[in-house]
Amino acid sequence: MAKRVRVRAPELIGKGGWINTGDRQLSLAELRGRIVIADFWTFCCVNCLHVLDELRELEERHRDTVVIVGVHSPKFVHEAEHRAVVDAVERYGVEHPVLDDPELATWKQYAVRAWPTLVVIDPEGYVVAQHAGEGHAHAIARLVEELEAEHEAKGTLRRGDGPYVAPEPEPTTLRFPGKALLLPSGNFLVSDTTRHQLVELAEDAETVVRRIGSGTRGLTDGTADTAAFNEPQGLALLDDGSVVVADTVNHALRRLDLATGAVTTLAGTGRQWWQGSPTSGPAREIDLSSPWDVAVFGGKVWIAMAGVHQLWAYDPERGTVAVAAGTTNEGLVDGPAAEAWFAQPSGLAATADRLWLADSETSALRWVDPDGHVHTAVGTGLFDFGHRDGAAEQALFQHPLGVTALPDGSVAVSDTYNHALRRYDPATGEVTTLATDLREPSDAVLAGEDIVVVESGRHRLTRLRLPEEAARVASVAHRTQRAATEVAPGRLRLDVVFQAPAGQKLDTRYGPSTRLLVSSTPPELLLKGEGADTDLSRELELNPAVEEGVLHVSAMAASCDDDEANAYPACHVHQQDWGVPVRMTEGGASRLPLVLAGMDQDA
Repeated sequence: MAKRVRVRAPELIGKGGWINTGDRQLSLAELRGRIVIADFWTFCCVNCLHVLDELRELEERHRDTVVIVGVHSPKFVHEAEHRAVVDAVERYGVEHPVLDDPELATWKQYAVRAWPTLVVIDPEGYVVAQHAGEGHAHAIARLVEELEAEHEAKGTLRRGDGPYVAPEPEPTTLRFPGKALLLPSGNFLVSDTTRHQLVELAEDAETVVRRIGSGTRGLTDGTADTAAFNEPQGLALLDDGSVVVADTVNHALRRLDLATGAVTTLAGTGRQWWQGSPTSGPAREIDLSSPWDVAVFGGKVWIAMAGVHQLWAYDPERGTVAVAAGTTNEGLVDGPAAEAWFAQPSGLAATADRLWLADSETSALRWVDPDGHVHTAVGTGLFDFGHRDGAAEQALFQHPLGVTALPDGSVAVSDTYNHALRRYDPATGEVTTLATDLREPSDAVLAGEDIVVVESGRHRLTRLRLPEEAARVASVAHRTQRAATEVAPGRLRLDVVFQAPAGQKLDTRYGPSTRLLVSSTPPELLLKGEGADTDLSRELELNPAVEEGVLHVSAMAASCDDDEANAYPACHVHQQDWGVPVRMTEGGASRLPLVLAGMDQDA
């Protein structure tokens, strides 16, 4: 076995303390003898949620040798609240210990630069691998098997139960509901996301009429009792009276027959879409990626495809799906549909001439016109957020997940991380606050003269009278709190480190198997090196006149089993987007390494 690069693992520390341990404080010393996988995540990040699901099988299969430790490292201000982290751990079914690190102390100790990042620590307490982004579960599983054999032989592997302690279940009617729909009957249909069900409530928005779904994670068609969902979210009424459901973690669209309660699958294969997968075709044959909301616009069902930062469309008549807008690059860029950039679109609302969308990671309200052009009403980009009313150009949201068209032509925004309901009026260009003291509102629907808000963090629907005058709140503004990397002005060597997992090699059968895309905020930061190419290393030239900014780096690599005798080797895609804050400093670094997979040999 080749000698493995090892670095002593820093201690796991976080001011927020430990979750899922029965109030016990953990240390690396207590975990000695086990293989530890530190998962650096933040709960706003859909890529982090993908990784949680990727790790479930590995976690179950190696439960007696592997301890997964989530290290929660917040992006948004709301994510630094301990209560919010506790809620997120339950909301997403995290069944391992989680360290709440609101000040990014452990993030800095491990030199992490991106969400999500996985760090593998061997039974003797040494870091042996680091992986940024998605698609690494197969490589980590193989490494775990190697470490098990190696340390079993050395006598340094300790088997047994892990430190996870399940929280006590709460007896609420709904549990972290996601979206709601007003039915023709006057009842409400709610996606009871954490319980993997749909719930029909009476007109009082409280009394349960029926539950649809078994309540167990799965992708199973059938009756109301036997069908299975996996963290469903968005709901929309089709012309035939049925409901289309964004079955988020199943990467699928489902159909609910309201009359019978029968559930069938409209689109998706159950597999997650990856770069290189088809982007159009028969709906049941095309992979999707975390569809978060749905709305009928222009005769098609538009899909907020949060997992790939795009909008897709399902054609009910033809039974097809296709990309409708977005490039898969994460950011805020307006223009023709094929050139627009989104960042985790999570809420949709259609009017006759606009499809409104809540673009959560840019904290933005955006819209698509009938010609397919994308526009931004409120929001500036990935790193600015807050609670500020006033003119749209300077107004701020914080990770909104829902948008609702109002009768007067304005829209209500479920401003999730501000715990508020906001309003944008296109006629005046003004943003106001309708209501505060909500808990993580994720959607809202009109019911007569009332607006009914999905208060996800309070596990209920809350009915509000639409106020004639908006509430007043103190203005606050924030930027993502991550320490900037000090770099020297002028030339900067960007190296994306990728080492194919053991037993695999880069897949070059059909051309280059790697891709690197670089841009910056502001655009003037980069004098040289912007754009896409296949080399994972690149010489950048930074503008000395720009004191600080953000480098946006997107990398992809495909690796396949290295076995000449196998005509159909298993192949895997590794990909990650980084937003790296940089500050110009004389004597700063002239090389910027970003680890996609492996260890940086030059560190």
